[in-house]
Parts: sequence; structure tokens; C-alpha cells
Amino acid sequence: TALISMYAKCGALSLAKEVFQELPVRDVVSWTALIAGYAQNGLGNEALECFGQMREKGLLPNAVTFTCLLKACSILRLIQTGEEIHGEVLKQGLLEKDFALGSSLVDMYMKCGAIGKAERVFEELPVRNIVSWTALIDGYVQHGFSDEAFFCFDVMMEENVSPTHVTYTTLFNLCANQKWLAKGRHLHACLKNKIKMESSIDLDMVLGNALINMYGKC
Repeated sequence: TALISMYAKCGALSLAKEVFQELPVRDVVSWTALIAGYAQNGLGNEALECFGQMREKGLLPNAVTFTCLLKACSILRLIQTGEEIHGEVLKQGLLEKDFALGSSLVDMYMKCGAIGKAERVFEELPVRNIVSWTALIDGYVQHGFSDEAFFCFDVMMEENVSPTHVTYTTLFNLCANQKWLAKGRHLHACLKNKIKMESSIDLDMVLGNALINMYGKC
């Protein structure tokens, strides 16, 4: 399974599949490693086809399998398949045990344009972490709901959820596109305070470029 995962993460999916086929026993973990490899490399159809074969073998998917399948649905914009997976996740009670699944559901519905469903999933999550908040914010930005994206950021900060590089980069790019200098400066102040208070974040190349781009476009 580690070999499958290594080859898949290196983009060598033919080698990953070759190792998989040579396994004397294929359990849900090895199947999931292959499905994850396809999803991570943007091959949604292959991931779903692999899942179908896994089910034919009578194997029950776990939370990681479902997370990878939701990514495949996001790639292909297959909301119906995503809803079926959502139903299976609820049936197994996995949302209360695996926070990544909730974020993946929010992201899938947003990518498929079902903003209302994404919001409902988000509101019903037992724990809303930075990944789920960022999925919601990114979805709003993608669909042009700029005010909602910033409202989310404010609420997130009030709930003491700490933004990541991805959150800041998304919002700096939004400020650049909307020519929102005041909001951009507010974000920059939040970022500088975070850098000062924490060692978990610094001004890397991607974040720095987004900041320069924001000021330049404003």
C-alpha cells in the first residue's frame, strides 16, 4: 500500500496500478490508496471506476475512501454521485468521527454550484475547522459571492479559528479583483499580527505575491 501511495503521489499511476495488481491480498486500504492516487492526479473517472470494482469485491469503504471519492466528484462536477456518497456517509455516521469528510462535502457541493447544500452541510458540521471554513470561503469566491466570503472570514476570526496561507491568499486575490484596498489592508494587518504571534505561518512566495498583487491592483 505504501508503494502504491508513493507511485501515485509521484504521478506514476501505471506503476501504482501494477503494484496493486500484484498484491496477494487487496483490502480497503490498498484500494483506497489507488483511488486516492487517481483523485489526486485529477483522474475522477478512474477513481470512480476503481471504487465500483472495489464494491463488486464486497469491500466497505472507509472515511478516507469517501473523502477521495468526493474529490473525484468535485473534479467531474458530478453532484448526483456526490449526493449518493453523502447519503452513505450519513448512513454510516462518519461525519461525527472524521472532520475531513465534512470539508470535502462542502467543497464538492460548492464546486458543483450547489451553494445552498454546501451551506447546510457546513452549518450541520459537529466541528468547523479551518479546512471547512476555507472550503466555504473559496466556494463563495469562485461563485462571485464576495461579501459572503468576507463575512465568513470575520465570523471565523470571532470563533478563534486561525486562517492558513490558503485562506489569506484566496482573500487577497479577491481584494485585488474587487479593488478593495481597505479590506486588503485589514487582512494584511491580521496577517502581520498572526506572523508576530505564531511561528506556524510566515510570508512565503505565494502569499507574498498575492499581497503585492492586491496592493498593485488597488
